[in-house]
Amino acid sequence: MMMPGGPARMLNTETQKPTRVWPTLARFWSYFQPWWYAVVLTLLLIVVATVLQVATAPMIGQAVDCFLLPNPAACWYTRADPAASTEVRLAGLGGLVALLTLLFVGGSLLQGLAFYSMNWAGQRALRRIREDTFAQIHRLSLGFYARNEAGNIMSRITSDTDTIQQVLGFALLSVVSGVLQLVLTGAAMLQANVPYALLSLSVVPLMAWATVYFSGQARRAFRASRREMGSVNAGLQESIAGVREVQAFNREDESIEQFRRTNAANRDANIRAASFTSALNPVLEALGYVAIAIVVVAGGLSALRNQPLLGTSVISLGTVFAFIQFVQRFNQPIQQIAVLWTNVQSAIAGGERIFGLLDERPEIVDRPDARPLPPIQGRVAFEDVTAAYTPGQPVLRGVSFVAEPGQTVAIVGPTGAGKTTIINLIPRFYDVTGGRVTIDGHDVREVTAASLRSQIGIVLQDSFLFADTVMNNIRYGRLEASDEEVIAAARLASAHSFIERLPEGYQTVLGERGSGLSQGQRQLIAIARAALANPRILILDEATSSVDTRTERLIQAAFDQLLEGRTSFVIAHRLSTIRNADQVLMVKDGQIVERGTHDALLARRGAYYELYMSQFRREEPAPAHETPA
Repeated sequence: MMMPGGPARMLNTETQKPTRVWPTLARFWSYFQPWWYAVVLTLLLIVVATVLQVATAPMIGQAVDCFLLPNPAACWYTRADPAASTEVRLAGLGGLVALLTLLFVGGSLLQGLAFYSMNWAGQRALRRIREDTFAQIHRLSLGFYARNEAGNIMSRITSDTDTIQQVLGFALLSVVSGVLQLVLTGAAMLQANVPYALLSLSVVPLMAWATVYFSGQARRAFRASRREMGSVNAGLQESIAGVREVQAFNREDESIEQFRRTNAANRDANIRAASFTSALNPVLEALGYVAIAIVVVAGGLSALRNQPLLGTSVISLGTVFAFIQFVQRFNQPIQQIAVLWTNVQSAIAGGERIFGLLDERPEIVDRPDARPLPPIQGRVAFEDVTAAYTPGQPVLRGVSFVAEPGQTVAIVGPTGAGKTTIINLIPRFYDVTGGRVTIDGHDVREVTAASLRSQIGIVLQDSFLFADTVMNNIRYGRLEASDEEVIAAARLASAHSFIERLPEGYQTVLGERGSGLSQGQRQLIAIARAALANPRILILDEATSSVDTRTERLIQAAFDQLLEGRTSFVIAHRLSTIRNADQVLMVKDGQIVERGTHDALLARRGAYYELYMSQFRREEPAPAHETPA
């Protein structure tokens, strides 16, 4: 079992070369399966569009050999007649131009439809990935979040998903289209003239080397960039969350300077990545022009001198023009793939991280034979319970006690004694490593977590409120509750009067985490939320130490009403709660060292008495018979 305090394990947010390419692509495909017909249509469209685009190159050559400089030996489109009139040639040329236009326009339209079809399916697949990821982060146990920073988790989900979105929408299809165009263009060149084709492709090895070198350098630079971006996001999230502390301690300048340093490192990494990325395209374009020059010089000399090229037949001017088009169509996808391949690799690596998150197994899962917990009376028993963050380092040792239905159990002790661990084991936020926790005789590990937690209410020391209306924040305790029931819960929690004074009453929209309300008001709303759930077991982490006396009395009155008739566990920060508890558990070093009522424990003058004298005694005048410890 892992719990807060275990070793930190940060999620990897770097962009790196993917290591599980085919399994990741297969996982992507599983998200496309409901819309497989759109993917098939996309592939068909892109094949036809590419065939049409490749077919235009030899047709341009035929325009020269058949009509502009009639060469019957090289003309296969139509019968070339050098003696034909200008009008006849122009008419034939016009028909060929019309066909070329149709091929160009048709290919462009089909390619546009292919990209639309891919985007249509890709956005739906991406929606499923996002929904699965969102559901997964709610299934993961609290231990996962104790080991991973929220900023890094957010960066992983948002940035990786954005990268996948870009690739699914454009880059992946462009790479597939480019590869297909390379294959078809290369085949057409070899079919037209093998020696001339090999000569035309002589610069391809240099292009491949440049692509591998520059994209490798860019990938490493982008890896550093994404690492720095993760630091920027984590620092930004931490600064926003801790803005009060920053301002309270006059640390604005230091915080700004630290962000500047982190942001500057991110800038430098991005500039380095951009320098390699921007250098690749000009290098490939220059090599493409070299290939065109080779085609023009070698083919032009053969045609003009009427000499065979490399021992083959004489090259016609139409073939030279056709090969210029071939080379352009061959170089274009190389540049396109080189530029986009890094993005594709980044998306696949991002997919690995997303799928790694989806494959993260929650530490708290229902057993296959788990059954729903029936309505309970509220008898809670700890039977020789042991709990540990990591093996061999127990946080709780041999904890045993029984809380009868309707009893209030106060848990006290120094910081780090194990108080929070005890209450976290009841709703099974974590599992015991030894012994067991039972409710009405049911081991909490043998019932479904949903049925268990539905009968437990929790009010934490720092209760979370959503950026929603007050009404909906209280209704979060029981979503099907009516407005009248929500208001009744607010009255019970002594929150109704201040809610009525808000600008829109119960329909007032709260800021993030309940900003705009005082700490005491947020606590009262949290108590109303717990009261609306009407649980049989209550877990309270009192939070009255930082509120004014009047608000403290309101919260205490709300607690008193909330606790009535319910089994309650209270991490006590106030003497009034301890006095009213049916039993007090004094926890120290992961063990219950004393138990009993407040008066009985005081009379024993042990560990609880020492804690009382140092922490609680100031809340009341000392009895005359007491002497300082």
